[in-house]
Amino acid sequence: MNKHTLRQALRFAATAFALACIAAALMPSSARAQAKAAVVEEIIARVNNDIITQSDYQHADLQLKDEIAHDCQNCLPDRMAAEYKDQQKDLLRGLIDQSLMVQRAKDMGISVESDLVKRLDDVRKQNNMNSIEELEKAVEGSGLPWEDYKTQIRNGMLTQEVIRREVGSHINIPSEEVKAYYTAHSDEFTRPEEVQLTEIFLSTDGKSPEEIESVHRKAEDLLARVRKGDDFNEIAKRYSEGSTAKDQGGDLGVFKRGVLSPQLNDVVFKMEKGQITDVIQTKTGFEILKVEAHFVAGLQPLDKVENEVMNKLYMVKMQPSMRTYLGELREESYVMVKPGYTDSAAVPGASVIQEVQPTPDVATKNKAKKKVPLPKAGQ
Repeated sequence: MNKHTLRQALRFAATAFALACIAAALMPSSARAQAKAAVVEEIIARVNNDIITQSDYQHADLQLKDEIAHDCQNCLPDRMAAEYKDQQKDLLRGLIDQSLMVQRAKDMGISVESDLVKRLDDVRKQNNMNSIEELEKAVEGSGLPWEDYKTQIRNGMLTQEVIRREVGSHINIPSEEVKAYYTAHSDEFTRPEEVQLTEIFLSTDGKSPEEIESVHRKAEDLLARVRKGDDFNEIAKRYSEGSTAKDQGGDLGVFKRGVLSPQLNDVVFKMEKGQITDVIQTKTGFEILKVEAHFVAGLQPLDKVENEVMNKLYMVKMQPSMRTYLGELREESYVMVKPGYTDSAAVPGASVIQEVQPTPDVATKNKAKKKVPLPKAGQ
């Protein structure tokens, strides 16, 4: 499983009824009147008791295009078109995989409700909002129902937990493999002097002098907490207002000497692994930086890059492990796909959805009887 495929597995879920309702709500009144006498939503796949609709597929397709545009900002159009063609063939597979894993999480009795509350509160803080109600209004103002937004996040968290328990926990990386990779790829670890940093950032943009002083006090309080032993990454996830806070725990990446501003460069390149700066005031806010690693120029010692090597090997092993696991889920499940759509991971003998076009009267009668589940896409 490549990097994009893994992101797909973490991102997609069935969004059947919710997206159908959104689409219907945004239709002109004349179009809605016509829709009452026709099939409102086309089902393109069934995954056990869940369904994947054409709207789900179109939504995922738009996400893919946005992702490629973001990841390949300086690419030529031909390159972007090739990337899209290569990844689009697995689009339905990703939606089915996500649906299977969300269902598996429910079968395992996994609950992420307490973590969901924390995640929503983190989003609120990162967007400088005073309450969850304010966040709810902002979400619904963008056109997405609040419950659907929560379901997106919930399903993403459920999927990640299934992957952690069912796949990641079974991947072992012996020290011999780490040493062998390090020896065979020594050129990857021959570098100029660099530091790897994580941050806690509090913004002062647009704030009054009194508010800036309050932000400063908060930064000093957070610094005191991490120096007493609180986990830096968890504090960053919860309180930092930087763009890396939510998904990366404040990880800024690796910097060569001279790349950072002199104000920061002069401080961090004098520090060793694990050290934390004082609160540093910049033009946009207050920074607290932690040196995760300080690489000397030349071939880096194994102990300094061991985690990096293990992450590389983990991702290599994750690809076949994920596909094997998802294959097993499919073997145990009922998956049907409509003709004209391709599930690139379909198991032998998989069924197809037979198209039966109901009459408007039949569609209207069945509409009152049919109950459609409400899951939505995860991050």
